[in-house]
Amino acid sequence: MPLFISLVERMSVVITLAFILARSRTFRKLLQEQASSRQKFLLILVFGLLGIFGSYAGIPIQDALANSRVIAPMVGGLFGGPLVGFLAGLIAGGHRFFMGGFTSLACGISTTVEGLLGGMVARAYRQRPLPWPVAFAAGFTAEALQMLIILALARPFAAAWSLVKVIAWPMMLVNASGIALAVIIIQGVLREQELAGAVQAQKALKIANKTLPYLRQGLSADSARQAAAIIMEITGLEAVAITSGDEILAHVGAGSDHHRQGQKVLTNATRQALVTGKIQVAQTGAEIGCHHQGCPLKAAVVVPLESRGKEIGTLKLYHTRANAVGPLDLELAAGLGHLFSTQLELAEIDRQEQLVAKAEIRALQSQINPHFLFNALNTIMSVCRLDPEKARQLLGYLGDFFRRNLQHPERPVTLATEIEHVRSYLAIEKARFGSRLEVIIDVEPGVTHYLLPALTLQPLVENAVKHGLLPRREGGQVTITAREVNGEARITVSDNGVGIDLNKVTGLLAGTQANSNNVGLFNVHERLRLLYGPEYGLRLSLNPGGGTRVELSLPRQGQAAFKEGVAS
Repeated sequence: MPLFISLVERMSVVITLAFILARSRTFRKLLQEQASSRQKFLLILVFGLLGIFGSYAGIPIQDALANSRVIAPMVGGLFGGPLVGFLAGLIAGGHRFFMGGFTSLACGISTTVEGLLGGMVARAYRQRPLPWPVAFAAGFTAEALQMLIILALARPFAAAWSLVKVIAWPMMLVNASGIALAVIIIQGVLREQELAGAVQAQKALKIANKTLPYLRQGLSADSARQAAAIIMEITGLEAVAITSGDEILAHVGAGSDHHRQGQKVLTNATRQALVTGKIQVAQTGAEIGCHHQGCPLKAAVVVPLESRGKEIGTLKLYHTRANAVGPLDLELAAGLGHLFSTQLELAEIDRQEQLVAKAEIRALQSQINPHFLFNALNTIMSVCRLDPEKARQLLGYLGDFFRRNLQHPERPVTLATEIEHVRSYLAIEKARFGSRLEVIIDVEPGVTHYLLPALTLQPLVENAVKHGLLPRREGGQVTITAREVNGEARITVSDNGVGIDLNKVTGLLAGTQANSNNVGLFNVHERLRLLYGPEYGLRLSLNPGGGTRVELSLPRQGQAAFKEGVAS
């Protein structure tokens, strides 16, 4: 019984160290991300050193040690995989070998084997959380295996048998419990971080939804004031400000008595953000740099807002307590800055369309469907709490979709780039409609270098999804193929949906029949005819098995005129 209690005390120290490590942001990142070689090395080192600590904290007994050495390498294997577990066990086991004693070789080998065993158990639970009873059973089995290795390798056998009779049950029960506790603690901390990230992402998307109508009007004093008030209401921050260049457009909350609309910016942090184009973090009033005596603002995140690669203003989130800016504040600020920059860029495009309003080519290239944006944001919001990682991926697809819509719209793109744009669009629609939408993309490598106008395929795919498949309760399949035939790239977008009235096709493509649902088809048709000649427009037909087939061709000889300035 005294040995059991002493082992529990030693195990408690190891578990406390594991808890402190789990609260470390750096350590959590090592466990969560797809680890690089350097990150794996750090994990191996951390768990190996914890194993060595377990040896030093061991209880001398019969020229051997009753210890909690195995907890760290095995937990390392359970979270880091076989390589981490094996090498952490090798470090701790190698150290134990050089400590000497008649069990040194057996303990050194068993520690290495137990670390590897933890990694093998983790591999079986790669796609789901490891239950703590499984961790306990793995630890119990690993310690039982250690006892067998001691009996097999340690000499004299009588001394080994005498030792095992004393330490077997205490070490098997205590260390297995320690491994299970470590798994519970680390998983709890990781879940807490995921939940916090999901809450922040949901806040950002809620803010984006509410501020969208105002930001689409452009960056003005009114739209900035409305957006700042919405951010402050949802986040609970003490103050929020938005600037245009070096002029304050809006400041709501603490400090509004001297940070007034129309004034030049008063803080050094804002000037630095505009000059460097990088997020600035200030944890004290001095770092913020407001020269007004008695300013209540003590910490801030300042995010530059960009449009077409140029800093046009800043978004500033303030606290009235020093050192109050944490990692989640930074993440929220960066996300809002990206979304605001995108919306302001969209507003600028809308303004230019109203001023210029001439070529249908430019009009289609600059067009983004606001309904698609709202639907995408709502889809991502619904995913946030259930699967934060998937929500993060969908935000990436959404950002990529906007980037490709906005980047050099007047330039041609390669077919490979256009296909990637379509993939981003379909990834978001797939998340929204699930199994109702099936996609097949089959593109020959030999045609990916062909050039075509930006936003040629996406309207065709969107038309197939919205008007071909979604009217069917069971959904259907969209197939995109590209082949080189007789010196030209032949591209087909086909669906097995409800089909189209062929009597309307001629009038639709000729522009004599108004149909707002298919304006994208008409614009793509006209752009292709304008660029390549009247015979190179869209060709529509019905599939024998149901659905619509849209085909277009890109002539090889027409590529030469396109080769100046290709967007990527």
